[in-house]
Amino acid sequence: MTVATDLRHTPLHEAHRAAGAKLVPFAGFEMPVSYAGVAEEHRAVREDVGVFDVSHMGEVETTGPGAGELLQRALSNDVAKLDVGGAQYSCMCSDDGGILDDLFSYRVGDDRYLTVTNAANRDTDFAWLAEQAGGHDAELRDAGDDYAMLAVQGPRARELVAGLADGELPARMRTAQIEVAGSPALVCGTGYTGEDGVELLLGPDAATGVWDALLAGGATPAGLGARDTLRLEVCFHLYGNDMDSQRNPIEAGLGWCCKEDTGFIGSEAIARARAAGAAERLVPFVLTERGIPRQGNAVLRGSERVGEVTSGTHSPSLGIGIGMAYVRADLAEPGTELEIDVRGKRRRARVESKPLYRKPDDAS
Repeated sequence: MTVATDLRHTPLHEAHRAAGAKLVPFAGFEMPVSYAGVAEEHRAVREDVGVFDVSHMGEVETTGPGAGELLQRALSNDVAKLDVGGAQYSCMCSDDGGILDDLFSYRVGDDRYLTVTNAANRDTDFAWLAEQAGGHDAELRDAGDDYAMLAVQGPRARELVAGLADGELPARMRTAQIEVAGSPALVCGTGYTGEDGVELLLGPDAATGVWDALLAGGATPAGLGARDTLRLEVCFHLYGNDMDSQRNPIEAGLGWCCKEDTGFIGSEAIARARAAGAAERLVPFVLTERGIPRQGNAVLRGSERVGEVTSGTHSPSLGIGIGMAYVRADLAEPGTELEIDVRGKRRRARVESKPLYRKPDDAS
């Protein structure tokens, strides 16, 4: 069993303790799962503004004349199309097409990129990228300890951060290097909640001051619990649940960020998988009766097991059980009726389109 002394802390650890956070082990860190409560924090992000400490995420800096060429080989998207100030989502794949991680890369200079990795893959991602660097005129640096990272999300997120910034905030999928609450920050128009907002990468010593300024402006501190319910409502993937090295991007519904003609590692296998079609597909679903699905629950069709739940929760916004699951491809169409084995009881479910939650003005 992991004990607290084995766990790493983000620069905001004492701020979390002072705020009464419930702290839990996560990806080698002691992280806040909630403060006032998951549902309350979830609603704050959907209706107003919340702030998450995501400083446990990893950062890899790639520099040099061959930096773009190296990342083009290592990542599934078309890095050549990423201009300075741009952000891009991609997968990192093995030769057989299995997903090693999903990442965001930010081009912060002509020959300088910052790639944000999932927390659980910080060390393995850096080691794998370093293995690919041979023959490229580029340098890799594990920059994870150089940054704190805050995600400010919700309808009022941009207004709040703009009031603390000395420059214009970037648009969605863009970045800007400006000061926030008096501290230099890389402000990124990205997020993991389905709401508008920004993510702030800043020096560890600046984290507490910026955090306090955001709370003073009315942001609700939000933990990993709300982060999970928010992302699942809009069907954003979680590495280790909804994808891993045994799944390829075509199965996972991430073929859109795979540009096989760039020749990235795993591109040939993914091209074959795209041509053949997936035997199973990741789909979102809702329960049509009471129950809360969980990872590992069996998906049933009559007497046959036809898939497995990868993520499941109770949706605070929708008031029902929701989740994602891999199911047989012939059962992946929205409207398909299935059942989920929830703690030994069969619960009726229906495959839906993405996202499961739509803001009232976007609903159709």
